[in-house]
Amino acid sequence: MTSPASSSVATTSVHVSALDGLVNVNSLFTIAVFVGLSLAAPGQHSLEQRSGCDASDDVAKKLLVFEVVSFSFFLFSSLVAQGLKLALNLLNSKDVDEIFRAHINIKVLRWGMMASAVGSVMGCLFLMLSMVNVIQIRLGLLSCGSQSAVQAVATLVTLVSSALLVYISTAFYAFWH
Repeated sequence: MTSPASSSVATTSVHVSALDGLVNVNSLFTIAVFVGLSLAAPGQHSLEQRSGCDASDDVAKKLLVFEVVSFSFFLFSSLVAQGLKLALNLLNSKDVDEIFRAHINIKVLRWGMMASAVGSVMGCLFLMLSMVNVIQIRLGLLSCGSQSAVQAVATLVTLVSSALLVYISTAFYAFWH
């Protein structure tokens, strides 16, 4: 049987660990945003070898917009998570040995973690959209029927959507239980 104090320590420790993980993953995705920007330039010819399959400047503009929006959501998510971690640490007991114990409104913590998770999901969706544009710039337009582009986009959308479904389901389960 655990005491309320030890349960609070374990729960707060789990929250801090979850927030750390979220910030770390968002950092990796942010790097992916900048890699995506560096891989595609306007006016670039696709590998499809047909001039009709080259992406227009509109595709490059969409890529830039999706990358900026994706970055914004990842930054939002990371800042919310860092703010929650800061609150947990500042509200700690003054005893150095109790670094994972804090008294914080659990509703505020849960809603903050949910806001951070939503920001990460939205960032992933916009990152996926930007990667579709990178694929169209590099491999040829989807409307052109480029087999490589269609396969790459189908794989990307299937895997990312499946992973987001698992992530969203897990986040909602944790939020309501």
